[in-house]
Amino acid sequence: MGMGFFDPMYLLFIAPALLLALWAQMRVKVTYAEAQQVPAPLSGAAAARHILDSAGLTNVAIEQIPGQLTDHYDSQAKVLRLSPEVYQGRSLASVGIAAHESGHALQDARGYAPLVIRNAAVPAASFGSGIGVWMIIIGFILSRFVPWWPLVAWAGVGTFACVVFFQIINLPVEFNASSRAKAQLVDLGIINREELTYVNKVLDAAAWTYVAATLLSIMILLYYVVRLMGAERR
Repeated sequence: MGMGFFDPMYLLFIAPALLLALWAQMRVKVTYAEAQQVPAPLSGAAAARHILDSAGLTNVAIEQIPGQLTDHYDSQAKVLRLSPEVYQGRSLASVGIAAHESGHALQDARGYAPLVIRNAAVPAASFGSGIGVWMIIIGFILSRFVPWWPLVAWAGVGTFACVVFFQIINLPVEFNASSRAKAQLVDLGIINREELTYVNKVLDAAAWTYVAATLLSIMILLYYVVRLMGAERR
């Protein structure tokens, strides 16, 4: 039986998600570069600080971290971590991304249910991404020696399903953070509605990367389910 990347059927399953991911990455680069050329009244760090303070989240710190587009919100430490370009940059790209990450802090403060569920699912998803596929592969290997091999393989499917669940619940979290970011940027007067067009492009392009990641995890899971069902019938 062909397995993983050695199986043309596997490539057929994941091809749509890979193409979508490539397109999304190109869109992010293009829209980010475009929005970087448009000046903003505040740096990304200052815009994030304004948003957080306006929401009463003065306890949330903002730190600069190395890398490009490594920006994220740490809900455990209550820290917004921004890459140098976003932290220091005074462009609509920097402000938009900083506002998006601030949106996660707002979600955390308001107890946004999908974020709570996503955070709770992190350990299972991390375990599933590391061991799920290996359990499936081991199950297929055992099929040559023991009759109970499907138990191992299906356990791997169930474990990897945690990754799919995480990706699915992550979508509303990311979309909602972007919605909050756009509203805050305009309501607080950081940008006007014309400038919002550039922020929209950047955040919408980034959203497609999450959609592609979700589709990829779903198609990988579906591939192994189909292969397992076929193997059991033989």
